[in-house]
Amino acid sequence: MAPPLTALVDSLPATVPFVGPEAQERARGRGFSVRLGANESVFGPSPHALRAMAEAAADAWQYGDPECHDLRTALADHLCVGPENVLVGEGIDGILGNLVRMLIAPGDRVVTSAGAYPTFNYHVVGFCGVLEMVPYRDDHEDPEALLTRAAETGARLIYLANPDNPMGTFHGPEVITDMLNRLPEGCLLALDEAYGEFAHRLPPLQADDPRVLRLRTFSKGYGLAGARVGYAIGAPELIDAFNRVRNHFGVGRISQAGALAALQDQRYIRAVVDEVTRGRERIVQIAADQGLTAVPSAANFVALDCGHDGGYARAVMQALRARDCFVRMPFVAPQDRCIRVTVGKPADLEFFGLQLPLALDAASEASG
Repeated sequence: MAPPLTALVDSLPATVPFVGPEAQERARGRGFSVRLGANESVFGPSPHALRAMAEAAADAWQYGDPECHDLRTALADHLCVGPENVLVGEGIDGILGNLVRMLIAPGDRVVTSAGAYPTFNYHVVGFCGVLEMVPYRDDHEDPEALLTRAAETGARLIYLANPDNPMGTFHGPEVITDMLNRLPEGCLLALDEAYGEFAHRLPPLQADDPRVLRLRTFSKGYGLAGARVGYAIGAPELIDAFNRVRNHFGVGRISQAGALAALQDQRYIRAVVDEVTRGRERIVQIAADQGLTAVPSAANFVALDCGHDGGYARAVMQALRARDCFVRMPFVAPQDRCIRVTVGKPADLEFFGLQLPLALDAASEASG
């Protein structure tokens, strides 16, 4: 017999935050023509990053540097902070898991938005934390509600994504600064800036501020989602605490080389951001041509309001998938009235534009 699970693990459902497109393709028996559901960068990484990873592959028999020294130092220079303010980890997901493990004891409260990034919730529940959910307000995460719930419950951690996933909305620096100034004592703000390269204006960095940990990634703008490299910026004592719980060999040698080369090619990143800006505009126009409204986005995707409830939006999403167009949708009402479409290359968006009216017709027929 297998060893018994802990009571916690035995009580948890056997689910994952996202069902990947590969699993869906296996279930369908065929691939998708366009992949516009996972917010990856279809523009890919910098050619310099590709060359660096190819060269590093010859040394893949060696473990990666457990301190990620070269990448950490380059990030510190790029951000104008000290290396002691920077942590490199296995994507934002890996860093979030370690953050929760560090701060949340069984029964501790954690505040987030209902319908926000579900992987964070997955980690909280997995480490016996108690989730406190507040609703979105006008398709934005609601800092006022997050602060109020944290004060009411004595929460130790608030999670806020800015730009937001899944809606793409954005709070300016003044809102985030005000939120920090009103943060309850003993509570940390986990500020997820995964889509920061696409945002208009991020709050200024104050890396030694012990009230906030800022999380960023090479998965989005840098086009390295498959390499799993993220980083955090925070006060030295918090960054150092990660060394007690993190997987020291979690970021492989090839990934470190690719991320370092990608960081050094800022010209390429600016070109990708320009492509994304044009792609967002194209998605907005495709939606408008079908009478749909787009939620203003500061990310590399656009949420499209399908004009009905979540059941109708789900039917649209499923009809698009049946036509080999992979998209996703928010999980929680009223945001689930939308589908979410990642910016693709012009040919990808052309395909989406052809399939959307057919999917809308199919959804309307299904709903009677």
